Amino acid sequence: MDKATQTMIENLYKNTGKTLAQWIETVKAQNIAKHGEIIKYLKENHAFTHGFANLVAHKANETDAGSAENQDELITRQYSGKEHFKPVYDRLLSEIKAFGNDIEVAPKNAYVSLRRKKQFAILNPATKTRFEIGLNLKGQETTGKLEAEKPNAMCSHKLSISGLQDIDEEVIGWLKKAYDAAG
Repeated sequence: MDKATQTMIENLYKNTGKTLAQWIETVKAQNIAKHGEIIKYLKENHAFTHGFANLVAHKANETDAGSAENQDELITRQYSGKEHFKPVYDRLLSEIKAFGNDIEVAPKNAYVSLRRKKQFAILNPATKTRFEIGLNLKGQETTGKLEAEKPNAMCSHKLSISGLQDIDEEVIGWLKKAYDAAG
């Protein structure tokens, strides 16, 4: 288990007085299995932040990178039917890794989380025609390709791209700004 996840699990107990296992038991007793429904339940009924609710939902459904037998398998599944976006992912990851050697790449079921001291971006083949880059840039006004993300999302902003041709200086610049802010 990565250090960031371990810290979140420890903080979950400190903040709520219940262990992760107890929260998973609580969720399972409600007979809810969909990720979004678990998040909604924990936020509405137990005043969870999105991050802690997301952690419990992933662990309850065993859809996080730590629960996966093989992280490469998560990536393969993400791009099943969207294989044309795999070169986009590879190029973005290569550019991002050039920022520094302190980046943690954590594949999830539907996206890849990128963290330093905290998450700064996610890479997500959202649909067959749209690849989304989620960015944590709280307080940043939208401009150019930078869009605001939905309230309560894991990231504050996003960039939507359709292929390799859309990876330009602006996209890399926003990723670098989010990386710098997470350090």
